[in-house]
Amino acid sequence: MKQLERMKELITILNEASKAYYAQDREIMSNYEYDALYDELVQLEKETGMVFSDSPTVTVGFESVDELPKERHETPMLSLGKTKDREELKQWLADKEGLLSWKLDGLTVVLTYEAGMLQKAVTRGNGEVGEVITNNAKVFKNLPHKIPYQGKLVLRGEAVIRYSDFERMNASIEAEEDRYKNPRNLCSGSIRQLNNEITAKRDVRFYAFSFVSFSEDETEFFHNSKEKQFVFLKAQGFEVVDYKKVTQATILDAIEEYEKAIQTFDIPSDGLVLTYEDIAYGKSLGRTAKFPRDSIAFKWQDECRETKLLSIEWSPSRTGLINPVAVFEPVELEGTTVSRASVHNVSVLRGLKLGIGDTITVYKANMIIPQIAENLTGSNSIELPAVCPVCGGKTKLEQVNDTQSLYCMNPDCDAKKVKAFSHFVGRDALNIDGLSEATLEKFLGKGFLHSFRDLFHLKRFQNEITQMEGFGEKSYQNLIAAVEKARNTTLPRVIYALGITGIGLANAKVICREFQYDIEKMLSADVERLSETDGVGEVLAKAFYDYFNNAENARQFKELLCELVLEQETVDTSNDRINGKVFVVTGSLQHFDNRDALKELIEGLGGKVTGSVTSKTTALINNDITSTSSKNKKAAQLNIPVITEEQFMQEYLGKETI
Repeated sequence: MKQLERMKELITILNEASKAYYAQDREIMSNYEYDALYDELVQLEKETGMVFSDSPTVTVGFESVDELPKERHETPMLSLGKTKDREELKQWLADKEGLLSWKLDGLTVVLTYEAGMLQKAVTRGNGEVGEVITNNAKVFKNLPHKIPYQGKLVLRGEAVIRYSDFERMNASIEAEEDRYKNPRNLCSGSIRQLNNEITAKRDVRFYAFSFVSFSEDETEFFHNSKEKQFVFLKAQGFEVVDYKKVTQATILDAIEEYEKAIQTFDIPSDGLVLTYEDIAYGKSLGRTAKFPRDSIAFKWQDECRETKLLSIEWSPSRTGLINPVAVFEPVELEGTTVSRASVHNVSVLRGLKLGIGDTITVYKANMIIPQIAENLTGSNSIELPAVCPVCGGKTKLEQVNDTQSLYCMNPDCDAKKVKAFSHFVGRDALNIDGLSEATLEKFLGKGFLHSFRDLFHLKRFQNEITQMEGFGEKSYQNLIAAVEKARNTTLPRVIYALGITGIGLANAKVICREFQYDIEKMLSADVERLSETDGVGEVLAKAFYDYFNNAENARQFKELLCELVLEQETVDTSNDRINGKVFVVTGSLQHFDNRDALKELIEGLGGKVTGSVTSKTTALINNDITSTSSKNKKAAQLNIPVITEEQFMQEYLGKETI
């Protein structure tokens, strides 16, 4: 009975982790922890001879999110069986030839080409049903829209964001807490955007690795060679995963080559894939309920080292969040010396039962990011700091959903000030060049800055600034010119620059448009009124309300506005057919570059575009009016007309615009 209870417990834990990872783009446990629990479950199923219907060993992923149209795959996208044992991989290959390739860590996508043109792109989803992301796939950096082959070709590959691109994007984000966590999560979110302009900016790339279906007989066309499939795909313009042809005699050496290469490999990878070179033989093996038998995944045996926990550092951010960082005796991992690892939050800290002097094991996730694997001592003796390590202000433990985090409650915390000013002068905010965190820290230390308004009065300190190390007259003049240039900005940029928790630039734009850029109306709106803004919701509405309900914040904001020249968004309300009307736009468009372009047109004529169909919606614009999507169903329930793009142009803009 204890075994069955443990199996049920493991199934619950693993399914929650998979749901978070695949459906919500967040991680609640490391790959190391997941693999250990998964292997324990597999062993228990072998010992008991029992497999429950909801076990992750027989199910594939979770249902995809509702924002994008869903479509069933013509053949299920199964997971691969896996091993961490090199000898087991060698024995699996037996006397056959195989192709050994990278197992890329992104999001699997199925592409369909007909008559040489890209027709459709669908995510893996739960293996049976995926999300249609065709418009987003069309802006992948390296994906051919047209190929020489004229028959029907359906193939699989991995959409990824390279480490170099990921680091470049993060480098452009001033505030550390606003930076993306890892390439895989960023990629997953990028290719599932409703606006493919966002996808285009993320430098997503596609690497092909297998066929789903092909107009010709694969065995004859490719002379029964898997490698020739890769050669064919390259000839069509696709980038394919790097591979090596191997036998039992060469596979171990090939694995070692990959192991060395991953240290500098620019594409996220969590292992290797071994596939039979003989296409017919691979197909003859069939599949299990979960795994195809022609391929197997090899996951790196994480190199773990024991070490001693020396301390926990607490690092404050501009929002007041204080992040725990583990400092331990230096150890060699994957060829480098590591002595620090993020513990993420208080929930993770307590889950690991950490204490100073504990013996812990550490590893590099995907051979890159240092993580704590286990705590072998479990003294659980870390006390949360009662005061902020920077300012000495009181701290408070807060819980959001299932995560506990520590915050500094002092609004005048120096760490908050530096991070807040750094955010304020960032690219998407006021965009003031020449103000690094180090420079801001010096200015704050010398008393030049107390509120954001003070940035526009740095001329008062010309003599002091020009005498500072790293500054001269030219640097000073460049800084003042950048400050003066920043005076001309927009209201959404200013609101975003304030650093209100959760309010990004897109949210700021939506709120401004909701209140027609009337500052007094925005500042006097209560949480309920703010929550009515499409895409804002109660949590963001409360954060916005709480910020401006603070009298000092409101006063400083109004003083700041006196320093700025705000560009006004022009709205033409002469078109009575659109002015005051509410539209929802979904699906792909033919006459407009993207949905944002149509949205801007509607809003520029006094209309409003929301993300969901309600009783207030005037019309749902969808070129697929027969679609069974959730938006079409909701429109039918509420008797909201569903119109095509052309119908919208005829009825609301006039036929002459077509």
